[in-house]
Amino acid sequence: MTQFINSVEPNIIDDELVQKAIEEKCPEDLGDLARRENINLMVMTELQLSFKSILQINNLWPLENLTKLQLDNNFIEKIEGLESLVHLVWLDLSFNNIEIIEGLDTLVKLQDLSLYSNRISKIEHMDALQELQIFSIGKNNLTILEDVVYLRRLKNLRTLNLSGNPFCSKEHYTLFVVAHLPSLMYLDFKLVRHSTVRFLHSLIGKSGNSILQSLCFVALGAGSLQKSGSQKHTTAFVAFLNGSLLFDNLYAGDREAAILASLPAVEDLLQAYPSWFVLVSENLYNYGLEEYGKREAEVSKFYKRLHEILAVNQQESKRIISDFESRNQRRLDELFQAGSGDIAESKVAQGKEDTCKLWDALMTLEALVSNDLEELLQDFKRSIDVIASTFIETIQGIYPFHSTQCRDLENEHHEKLMEIVIATLDKLEENEFEEDLQDDVPEDVRRLLVDKNTIVNALNMSHSIRLRKIDKRESDMLCNIYQW
Repeated sequence: MTQFINSVEPNIIDDELVQKAIEEKCPEDLGDLARRENINLMVMTELQLSFKSILQINNLWPLENLTKLQLDNNFIEKIEGLESLVHLVWLDLSFNNIEIIEGLDTLVKLQDLSLYSNRISKIEHMDALQELQIFSIGKNNLTILEDVVYLRRLKNLRTLNLSGNPFCSKEHYTLFVVAHLPSLMYLDFKLVRHSTVRFLHSLIGKSGNSILQSLCFVALGAGSLQKSGSQKHTTAFVAFLNGSLLFDNLYAGDREAAILASLPAVEDLLQAYPSWFVLVSENLYNYGLEEYGKREAEVSKFYKRLHEILAVNQQESKRIISDFESRNQRRLDELFQAGSGDIAESKVAQGKEDTCKLWDALMTLEALVSNDLEELLQDFKRSIDVIASTFIETIQGIYPFHSTQCRDLENEHHEKLMEIVIATLDKLEENEFEEDLQDDVPEDVRRLLVDKNTIVNALNMSHSIRLRKIDKRESDMLCNIYQW
């Protein structure tokens, strides 16, 4: 496109370009009249500026009564200069170089918008377009299918074209879009099947939105938990709990703790505390991996059963249709041989009756597969609810493996550390240390223990930071399982 622009002189929207567009649109005699009378731009309601090599949208403010504007097949890179066109109902910006949806906030009457074949990577900034009924954004750079959910806020949207975007190749793309935009009538130039809508609506009505979201979640492959290494730890929601990672993080950058560790009594205290804390973390880490395995197995079982139900339904549908086609072919042969008369009429009647039976059989199959899928989804939801609630209860109990909790360990350690520090400070102030023990108090510790309030406040602050880190790790785990 850049090479093409370089070979063609970019155009600007000026009075001459607009005048030519008016003349091209109007009959020849009206064009002459426009040239003679210099037609009032305020009365213009439609303007076509297609294939004009336009690089920038500007100078359209006098055309404030426009209801239809065509700017397709140009070099436009940014949506701008449309603020005054508040009466626009139809806007075509297809086949340009636009990268961001913007500049549409005042076009509250817009009903038809085409951004087909541009360079857009995100659906956004369309909240004001509450009257929009038709939206084409096919052949752009949309890669995240979940971004389509943004369009739920456009309550009047009935026709949507997304074809040609990278995410259209994803499995169950159509199902996801229809599930999240239930008011759509046409998707990618095709009528949305009533059976699809009816099935999805039945899931919403009978099972709640969470079931539908679970279906979309699994159908999109989001339920695949096959990870390794640190990715697996993250997916299991127990990242940074293996080994001493959490404990090391608690004391990372704690200057006072590092200095006080050189005190003999504190050194003894630190012998037991880290090992207990790491043991609790390790147990929680192993528990998280076990729960991860349960979730993975449950999702895999769901997916396997889902494919089984659909495969059986498809196989039975093919058999019914194949039998019908065989009978119909024989009937056509007999009808051809009979030519006319009572036999022909009888065969036609049989054909109509057989077609009705085919319809009934296929509709029965559809009802059966809907019931099977609904039952599968309900079972899946119950299983996931149990797994998730158990995980949450375990985390909130921090932790069921020992009578002491991580917070208790930290609080107990802080209290003992504070006692040692206060006792050391008192002895230093009263010179109660025996001469042979004076050397056991390093110089940097002496400097730290000059003022009681300062050291107490510093230790309390460090303690609070460590507790917040523990709370943050728990909160992250809970948020992740809720989100999952």
